[in-house]
Amino acid sequence: MHHDFQTLKRIVAAAVQTLGYELVGVEFHGQRANALLRVYIDSEQGITVEDCQRVSHQLSGVLEVEDPIAGPYTLEVSSPGIDRPLFEAKHFERFAGAEIRLQLRELLDGRRKLTGRLLGMRDGAVALVDGEGREWRAPLDQIEKARLAPKL
Repeated sequence: MHHDFQTLKRIVAAAVQTLGYELVGVEFHGQRANALLRVYIDSEQGITVEDCQRVSHQLSGVLEVEDPIAGPYTLEVSSPGIDRPLFEAKHFERFAGAEIRLQLRELLDGRRKLTGRLLGMRDGAVALVDGEGREWRAPLDQIEKARLAPKL
C-alpha cells in the first residue's frame, strides 16, 4: 500500500500541476466498500468550486487510465480551507508562527495530540511550543495529521 500511495501521489501531482495548480497534499482513506481519495489544491488566486471541478474531471480521467486504486472509491478535490492541512517540511516552514494541531502515529512523551505555535522545522522534526511554553519536536514521519488551527 505504501508503495502504491507514492505512485498515486505522483499521478495526482502530475495531473494537478499540468492544470497549473499547486498540489497541497493527498489523503487516501481505504475501506473495502468505498475508499476516499481526497486531494487538496491551491493557487495564488485561491481556489473556486470551478477549479475543484476542473481538477476532479482531469484526475478522474487520468486515474481511470492509470488505475492505481483497486476497487471503488470517491474522489474529492478541495481547497486547503482555513484549517489547512500540512503535509511536507516546506509547509511547516511556510506557516511558522501559526497555531497548529498535530496528531501523531504513536505517543511522544505520553501525548498523541499536540497543539501549539509552529516554530518550523528543526533537524527533520516539526518544532512547536505548546500553551505551557514547552517545546516539542515531532519527527515528520511520525505525524499522522497536521492542520492549521486558526484562532477564531
